[in-house]
Amino acid sequence: MPKDPFKVRLEIAKSKISKRNLYKDKEPPSSIGTAFKLSAELVSAVAVGTIIGFLLDKTFGTKPWLILIFFFVGVIAGIVNVFKSAKNMQK
Repeated sequence: MPKDPFKVRLEIAKSKISKRNLYKDKEPPSSIGTAFKLSAELVSAVAVGTIIGFLLDKTFGTKPWLILIFFFVGVIAGIVNVFKSAKNMQK
């Protein structure tokens, strides 16, 4: 009895994924590249949070409060992103 086409495609995809290696023919990224990636994630989260807070403050007229709140939310989000990235790099 012939196999279901979906099962055949699924087996092919699983074999491709198991053969794939992230650093197969390359050396792992340099330390400076890793540091730049982590710092860019932190800075971008803080910048986005601050910009959102600034725009909301301008819209609602609550001058410093939303900027401060979204700044700290951005800091927390950036730190969480850095920890997640560092954890993924260790794998």
